[in-house]
Amino acid sequence: MTDPAKIRGKVVVITGGARGIGLATATALHALGAKIAIGDVDETTVKESGSARDFELYGKLDVTDATSFESFLDEVERTVGPIDVLINNAGIMPTGKLVDEPDQITRRILDINVYGVILGSKLALARMLPRRSGHVINIASLAGETHIPGLATYNASKHAVLGFTDTLREEYRDSGVRFSSVLPTLTNTELGSGVTAPKLLRPAEPEEIADAIVGLIETPRSKVRVTAVAGIVSQVVGLLPQAIGDGIARALGASHAFLDDVDAEKRKAYEERARSI
Repeated sequence: MTDPAKIRGKVVVITGGARGIGLATATALHALGAKIAIGDVDETTVKESGSARDFELYGKLDVTDATSFESFLDEVERTVGPIDVLINNAGIMPTGKLVDEPDQITRRILDINVYGVILGSKLALARMLPRRSGHVINIASLAGETHIPGLATYNASKHAVLGFTDTLREEYRDSGVRFSSVLPTLTNTELGSGVTAPKLLRPAEPEEIADAIVGLIETPRSKVRVTAVAGIVSQVVGLLPQAIGDGIARALGASHAFLDDVDAEKRKAYEERARSI
């Protein structure tokens, strides 16, 4: 059961907070009394989302730009207070076979999903270390523990986030700053609209990821997987001999994640969104 006393008053910064998991998390934490700052490269939507929910701060944030990121954190600390929690949530997930992936998209995935997480963690850590207090939560994915054809670069980016976060957890284990990873399964958000849901494993809802993040802030630990069933399957498959694990993954429908599997209208909208951020 959630203890609001452990959340109330905390200053929480969330990247990619205009929609999806980021917005659901901001909403849940705000309801528990946290002071919320959301940033997103989509300035129009982040302002609409933030003003509608009366968050303490909301505005444009490009996680791939050091000046943009540092300026945003500066504004948070100047107007809201010292940052207690940074949630590196911004990410993109274009799909398709690697040979067909434009270099521009490859670089954009790595810039946002990997460099953005590294940059945000570094900037937050520099602010938290002197206080010997703080928590960096990086949104990874169960794709960081598996391999799904059609998501090669995305998988690589999430494997990187997991390795990075685990390393920081050890590197700064006596510093007072905590590091955690969140590993969602496919989630019902715009981000996942280009991927076919696996058989037998239901997609998660953004609110489920938000609840898991609330739990991490209350009781920090290294990782949380959502949904619990998908997390168990991911771990078990990873322990099996390769041929068996791959076979189970294919049987569950994780043999492909291509835009060919969604209707033309959704495909066009998804591609336009992926190129615009």
